[in-house]
Amino acid sequence: MTTAPKTILLAAGGTGGHLFPAESLAAELIRRGHVVDLATDERADKYGRAFPARAIHIVPSATFGSKNPLALAKSALTLARGTAAAHALIGRVRPAVVVGFGGYPTFPPMFAAQFRGIPTILHEQNAIMGRANRALAARATAIATSFPRVERIGAGAEKAVQTGNPVRAMVLDAATRAFETPGAGDRLRLLVFGGSQGARIFSEVVPAAIAALPDDLRARLDIVQQCRAEDLDRTRSAFAATGVNVELAPFFVDLPARIAAAHLVVGRSGASTVAELGVIGRPSILVPLAISLDGDQAANARVLAEAGGAEVLPQPDLTPARLAASLAGFLANPARLAATAAAARAQGRPDAVSRLADLVLTIADGGKPVA
Repeated sequence: MTTAPKTILLAAGGTGGHLFPAESLAAELIRRGHVVDLATDERADKYGRAFPARAIHIVPSATFGSKNPLALAKSALTLARGTAAAHALIGRVRPAVVVGFGGYPTFPPMFAAQFRGIPTILHEQNAIMGRANRALAARATAIATSFPRVERIGAGAEKAVQTGNPVRAMVLDAATRAFETPGAGDRLRLLVFGGSQGARIFSEVVPAAIAALPDDLRARLDIVQQCRAEDLDRTRSAFAATGVNVELAPFFVDLPARIAAAHLVVGRSGASTVAELGVIGRPSILVPLAISLDGDQAANARVLAEAGGAEVLPQPDLTPARLAASLAGFLANPARLAATAAAARAQGRPDAVSRLADLVLTIADGGKPVA
């Protein structure tokens, strides 16, 4: 593999699930002496840290989320403007390869790169290929996947390489902390988080589920829970009635360290969450986001659960009584906690960023993907 410096353009939608693996790849490519630019949307500044790139380019984009003819026409016009801007951007940056991490903001730069004949790599974080990636897959040079099998990948399977989903350096740091099996009478550390779209239902259900636990388990609990800012006061009041120690916040910049400190996690099953639970190796009760497009969160959770690394609780079944039963089933059984933690860790791919960087540089040098 060449050591000559390359310029690589990353394209990622401005959410954590897309930006976190892109951030990890950017840091690895820079460490190897290459130059990285990022094309994204205006949401990219909401995740508590600067993206490691020479430059960040905001590219107009839109999704076809409405069937209203006027809205569809407006989206099409925005995409056309974004593609023209991305075409000009690529002419200025002259990347050796463009790597897309999904989400509708990736479409203009990836499409423009393919139109210009520049090699492109899609990274699919989920166990079901996303719509933007499906639209780009036919002309992509290679497709990197997080899971061994990806639904709806179609003919793209022939150029797919499982690299895993890159995690941030802080996740790898957190993974050095071994799981601490609680002994009789030890404190039990529970972490609850749901992401920007999925935290509200946990604020509604978790306090009632904690109240329904047996007294001996509830008395030993220390809870850290993500909570929307507008729900903080109400959730704090609900927890006060249970008497448990609880820390609430809208966002935890040090979430990987919080995962590593936990005996049990309750959360959604976005691709980054599943990857981080695997690398760090922590047992979880996963509640797939019911409104996730194409059921990708359910598919992600299913992979981890089938390996013994999680329990899946579908959102329609997320009642206080059902959640309390799941919590008690773990918290009262230290051996189950330890076994589930070990199974989750066995699914982790801590070398994913190295594998993906190798693939990117192979394609940048004119090579072919090797499964």
